[in-house]
Amino acid sequence: MAVTSPPETAPPSEPRPGRHPGRVGNRVFAGLSTGAGVLILVTLAAVAAFLLVQAWPAISASQADLEGVSFFRGSSLLGYLGPLVFGTVLSSVLALIIAVPLSVGIALFITQYAPRRLAQGMGYLIDLLAAIPSVIFGLWGTFWLLPVLDPVFRWLTDTLGFIPLFEGYTAPARNIASASVVLAVMILPIITAVSREVFLQTPPLHTEAALALGSTRWEMIRMAVLPFGRSGVISASMLGLGRALGETMAVLMVLSPGYLFSFYLLQPGQHQSIAANIAAQFPEAHGLATNVLIATGLGLFVITLGVNMLARWIIARRAEFSGAN
Repeated sequence: MAVTSPPETAPPSEPRPGRHPGRVGNRVFAGLSTGAGVLILVTLAAVAAFLLVQAWPAISASQADLEGVSFFRGSSLLGYLGPLVFGTVLSSVLALIIAVPLSVGIALFITQYAPRRLAQGMGYLIDLLAAIPSVIFGLWGTFWLLPVLDPVFRWLTDTLGFIPLFEGYTAPARNIASASVVLAVMILPIITAVSREVFLQTPPLHTEAALALGSTRWEMIRMAVLPFGRSGVISASMLGLGRALGETMAVLMVLSPGYLFSFYLLQPGQHQSIAANIAAQFPEAHGLATNVLIATGLGLFVITLGVNMLARWIIARRAEFSGAN
C-alpha cells in the first residue's frame, strides 16, 4: 500500500515592503485619540478664558460700583464670594460624608453578598436613580424629605443642642443639613455604580486565595476587595463631589438663601451655594451684576479643578505606593 504524502502548502505570502497590515488603522486611531485629547484641553482652556474675561469687570470694579448691584453683600468681591464658597464646600462635604459609606456598602452587597438576580435588579435601580433629573430630587426633598427630617432635627436640638452644630433648629427644615441629605441621595448612584464596577474587577485569584486560607467573607473583602478597589472608590467619590459642587436646582429648592460663615447646620438662612445663587440671581441680572455672577462661577470652576487635581494626585500616590510594595 503506497503512502501518500500530504500536499505541500504554499508558504504564507509576506507583506509587501512598505505596506504593513493595520498601519493605516493605527494611524487613524492614534490621530482620533490625540485629537480628542487636544479638544478636551482646548475646550477647558476656552471655558476658563471666557469666565476670566467676563468676570474681569467685576474683579476690577470699584467698591462703589459693586454696591450698585442689588444682590451684592459684603465689603468686596471676595467678601461676597467667601460665604458662597463656604456654603458650597460645606454642603458638598456633608453630602460626601453621608453618601460614600452607604455607596460602598451597597456596592459590596451587590458584588459580594446578593444573589445574582437580586444584584442585577439592584444594579438597574441604581442606574435608574442616576438618571432622575435634579429638579425631581428638589421636589422630593421639599415636599417629602423636609417633613420627615423635621422630628429628627428637633430631637437633635433637644438632645445635642449644647453642640453648636445642632443648636437653634427652627422649622421648616430648610437648612444646610437638609440640602446635604438631598445631595447625598443624588450622588449616591454615581459613587455606587463606579464602586460596583471596580469591585467586580477584583482578581478572582485574590478572593479565592483569601477564602482558601480560611478567611471569612468580611475578612476576604477587607484584605482583597477593598485594597484593590481603593483608588476606584476615591475616583467615584470625586465624581460625586463634582456633581455636588455644581448642583443647582435641588439645592435652590431646598435651601433657604443665606450668606454667612456659620457651622450651625440646622438653622435656616445661614448658607447658600454658588450654583444655586447664580440660578436665583441670573434671570434679573444685567450689566455689572452679570459679571459678578460669572466671577462666582469662576470661583466654582477653580474649586472643581482643584478637587479633581487633588484626587488625581492621591490616586497617583497610591498607585506608586502599591507598585513599590
